[in-house]
Amino acid sequence: MNVVNVLPMSHYSPPRPPPSEPHVSVLAREVVRELDVGPGRVFVDATTGAGGHTRLLLEAGAEKVIGLDRDPAALAIAKQRLERWGSRVSLHHAPFSELPRVLREQGELRVDGILADLGVSSMQLDTGARGMSFRTQGPLDMRMDTSRGETALELIERVDDDELSEIILRLGEERRGRRIARCIKQELASGRLADTLDLRRAVVRAVGPARVGGIDPATKTFQALRMAVNAELAELEVLLTTAASLLSPNGALAVITFHSLEDRMAKRALAQRDVWEPTTKKPIVASEEELAHNPRARSAKLRVARRLPTAGDLS
Repeated sequence: MNVVNVLPMSHYSPPRPPPSEPHVSVLAREVVRELDVGPGRVFVDATTGAGGHTRLLLEAGAEKVIGLDRDPAALAIAKQRLERWGSRVSLHHAPFSELPRVLREQGELRVDGILADLGVSSMQLDTGARGMSFRTQGPLDMRMDTSRGETALELIERVDDDELSEIILRLGEERRGRRIARCIKQELASGRLADTLDLRRAVVRAVGPARVGGIDPATKTFQALRMAVNAELAELEVLLTTAASLLSPNGALAVITFHSLEDRMAKRALAQRDVWEPTTKKPIVASEEELAHNPRARSAKLRVARRLPTAGDLS
């Protein structure tokens, strides 16, 4: 197996979006390079968001990019930003699990590359009405797709103390999950759990205001609830399981993760040596030059593997 280490390249020139841009795409140059974007090739951006990575793929010469996202607001922005590319881009309101259906409807049995950037976008975090951050007051919603599914508040109301603590322990990797769950349920019962600030106060009541490892005490709980509301790990598992069947021989799957649970899933899936050939021994991380312009990229890890040809490809 021909596996090489790819080191961060010097003289990095990150994409510098105009002030109207809602989000900066991480590892932009590395994604284009690892997917081997070029003329005549069709790609999927499974997390289109506001269209940042999709635009980069098109600018690099992709013949067509099929974009998916669960967030209708993000897709509306992407549609406007990518309008000039015409039929070379096709946008769809859909989660990972609906990618096979979308490709069938587009008449694309196989594509040359699939990208999934699993980070929550800046515009989602910064919009108080989405309820994804404790930095602004907003409803306990947290849904990426605001058109369907239960909100974070509805989830908290539905599960019992043990189920809530399991969510916080497993998805947030928060060892104080039982205490936090108990306090959240107490605040709910007393009618004092209406918005994001109330939720943060419940967490602080359980564990105190001290930061651990430099992060706010509520960070892991908010992460866990958001992941549960959006079934993020289940959707990722579907993508990792079906991607090989949707790629042409030597087509690449690129996954950008931002925390350990997702990264472990991607690492385990791409370690199937009868299916995938990783392009690097270790995940690709942002260069110091990129971090200077976009600190959000600090926790990003890019794993890429190419789908190995099979006997069935010759038939």
